[in-house]
Amino acid sequence: MKNLLYLSIGFILIATLGISNYPIDGYERTGIKRLYQLRQMQLDSVPYNRIPYGAYKKLDQIALNLKTVDQDSVALLLKEDPAFSRAIKRLIPSGAYSVAVLDMTDPDHLKYAAHRENVGYQPGSVGKLAVLNAVFTQMAKVCPESFEERVMYLKDIKVSARYWGTGDHHTIPVYDIENDKLIKRRVQASDVFSLYEWLDHMVSVSNNGAASVMYREAMLMAAFGPEYVDLTEEQAETYFKETPRDSLTNLANTVVNEPLRTLGITKDEWRLGGMFTRPAGKYVGRKGGSIGTPKGLMKFLVKLEQGKVVDYASSLEMKRLLYLTDRRIRYAKSNRLDSAAVYFKSGSFYKCDREKNPDCSSYAGNVFNYMNSVITVEHQNGTNYIVCLMSNVLNKNSAGAHMYLASKIDDLITKNNASTNEVIDENYDDGQDDGGSNE
Repeated sequence: MKNLLYLSIGFILIATLGISNYPIDGYERTGIKRLYQLRQMQLDSVPYNRIPYGAYKKLDQIALNLKTVDQDSVALLLKEDPAFSRAIKRLIPSGAYSVAVLDMTDPDHLKYAAHRENVGYQPGSVGKLAVLNAVFTQMAKVCPESFEERVMYLKDIKVSARYWGTGDHHTIPVYDIENDKLIKRRVQASDVFSLYEWLDHMVSVSNNGAASVMYREAMLMAAFGPEYVDLTEEQAETYFKETPRDSLTNLANTVVNEPLRTLGITKDEWRLGGMFTRPAGKYVGRKGGSIGTPKGLMKFLVKLEQGKVVDYASSLEMKRLLYLTDRRIRYAKSNRLDSAAVYFKSGSFYKCDREKNPDCSSYAGNVFNYMNSVITVEHQNGTNYIVCLMSNVLNKNSAGAHMYLASKIDDLITKNNASTNEVIDENYDDGQDDGGSNE
């Protein structure tokens, strides 16, 4: 009866929620205008069926799963469980697939499985997580004494796109509160949004222009420190014009990659080589190339769940920004996850040789065809796990394969935990019936 009640509540909430990556009740905290419209839709009972049941968590319902795990060396936490690893490997399709899986249902008994987890791939938009980390790392230096002060500045500081944000085909949602009008369009050089809104555009719709804008702001935070909060657009542009290009390139590389090294992620496990849009190359070059591995990405997400990415409050806020209440795609589209809360970032990068195949299509490159998904899944029954999946399967859109694998992995982990619970219950009953000593 209780499950039926939960489902009924869920169906009602599905009908009243809208698109968002940050929880729908977060407008007052963040100032992300898009959330204002969604909250009004909810209050006015406007039907919306684009998202599943698991997408309705509120701010205070999002928590970190490994906050009681104090181990600093994440490498020690990621020791393969032989049986779990064999079971996961049996699910992986043949070909260029790499995966790391962590079952954290019981934080005191983590189960880790991996298949080709150290193979490097072009991370695509998953690399934007490095920018997210860079921003929160630098904000901690700008406002070292107060996290709420950092939130205030993320909400109140507004910056324009300028040339940094142009050149991406991905659209962003732009909501006019006064006229209650939402449009979706590409970033324009004249666009002005708060830091929170730019972060939302970067994560929720994976806009490359927004990623370059926030990459730029992380550089300015590093360069100006506490003075960043009073920085004008003119001062910022003067800084980029007057600073040597090689110095800017080195700073950009350090800003996004050094925080990863601090977390114990090596340069061969995950690094970001440069901005996400071509116009940003006017002043900042690329360096070192971009690479990602399931192991490196898993290390980041484990540290996030421990509350050790920058600090506890920053880790929690980054997780909120990753909360997926938009239309689910690729790995996250599996209907096994409909009732689960998911924290998700996907990325793709492909290239077609039209001479070899004139019909080579989007997301099915014949030169390279990277598709990557990182996800934290939280079921209502307490089954929680992380998956980092990367693939490079030529001539095929791998979205369906990712979705199918998501279902198989979820089935396996759910079954494993159900079996474990049965064993625990059985042992508990046996102990109660035992007439032996209490030693």
